[in-house]
Amino acid sequence: MRKNANRTASVSITEFSKKGNGIGTTLNQNGEPWKVEVPFTIPGDTAEALLLRKRGGLFGSLLQQITIPAPTRIAPKCKHFSVCGGCRWQQIPYTEQLQNKEEMVRRYFGDLITPDVAFHPIIPCGSPWQYRNKMEFSFSSDAAKTKYLGLIIDASGGKVVNLTECHLVNPWFIEALEATRAWWEGSDLEAYHIRQNTGSLRTLTVREGKRTGDRMVMLTVSGNPDYALHRPQINSFLAAIRKAIEPPDPDCHLSVFLRIHQIAKGIPTNFYEMHLYGPDHIKETLLITTIAGKEPIPLTFTISPSAFFQPNSSQAEKLYSLALQHAAIPQDAVAYDLYCGTGTLGICMAKHAKQVIGIEISPESALDARTNATSNGIENFTVYTGAVHEILKNKEFPKPDLLMIDPPRVGLEVAGCEQIIALGAPSIVYISCNPATQAVDVAELVKHGYRLVSIQPVDQFPQTIHIENIALLVK
Repeated sequence: MRKNANRTASVSITEFSKKGNGIGTTLNQNGEPWKVEVPFTIPGDTAEALLLRKRGGLFGSLLQQITIPAPTRIAPKCKHFSVCGGCRWQQIPYTEQLQNKEEMVRRYFGDLITPDVAFHPIIPCGSPWQYRNKMEFSFSSDAAKTKYLGLIIDASGGKVVNLTECHLVNPWFIEALEATRAWWEGSDLEAYHIRQNTGSLRTLTVREGKRTGDRMVMLTVSGNPDYALHRPQINSFLAAIRKAIEPPDPDCHLSVFLRIHQIAKGIPTNFYEMHLYGPDHIKETLLITTIAGKEPIPLTFTISPSAFFQPNSSQAEKLYSLALQHAAIPQDAVAYDLYCGTGTLGICMAKHAKQVIGIEISPESALDARTNATSNGIENFTVYTGAVHEILKNKEFPKPDLLMIDPPRVGLEVAGCEQIIALGAPSIVYISCNPATQAVDVAELVKHGYRLVSIQPVDQFPQTIHIENIALLVK
């Protein structure tokens, strides 16, 4: 700890940090101003905070109490708010959340937003609650062997809050959580401890098809054979889940999996999935409007337990529809869908383009993309499994007319960006869940002859600072 840290101070909040926390000032013993980041505060608040370590000219802190609330502050919906790290902005009215996010995107892109760039207003989420179709909960325990199952406590280094409610998901997610907690309490199983590689239970993943009503539960356990679950334990877990959340509608299905997470020094981490019950996937239907003003196209997607799928189905429809409308795909076009996931964009593009080439590093997602293309009657979409830069470097493809790219949060890897620039596609539609890294990549593309045409923020994750953004570039 730095000298003067670990003391309580009154902090007047004036702005947001990149994490969505409040930043304000307090005066030290010498009357000099200190900048402090205080979690779960907003501009206009005055907060009592416990000062922690100073890094980069900014003190970290823990919120003790709000002494003077900002005029716009509202009561959070969830009782775990300000403890659980899952939400950051429940204390802000939703319209204000949208304004903050739009300003964030403008700030990240900065001088890239010239008078020639069309900056479209942010697209709000239809419902700011119960919108997530997937959530991963963590198992944990303390020195007293108290068991915890829920989400990670904010700034705790991995401690878990024993969750009893979450308003970002369908209520049946919490029923699955409670059934698992009761099953765990009745067993002698322990939570996994990563440093010692001991214990059995790691995470509980729950996901659903919003339109289909399909449900999936996956219990991830340690790959250490000394802590392997035995068949009676697996059977009792399955029975508890089925009793709690088996869909009442016979047209909706429950799938249950056990995933073994194996780690060992000197070898890559491995995952092995054991299919316990129901179909080996869930299905989701999205309505995609590829041409503005036209009827949406219904597309059905198969989602495997470990495959990536946009966690907000209703906003994914808006996001993909807008991306495709921005692309304005010619009928004779050759299009690439890079980082294609389960193939949503590629399948949609294939309805208009002559040929679509998809690349996806996750074998599970790539397999789902091929399955989804077949089930939707698409024959001109070919999916390759591997890293984008390696596939583009080692295979010969027709020259693209359009690139659709949707990379992970870290943005484009250097080699991938170089390969994308070398392709020289006339237009690029860049979708990102992290406008900060997206802006860096767009600046690099602009340096190499591209022009930023438009920016379209889409709010996928109300109550959090996260936001999706679409950038259109032309050569």
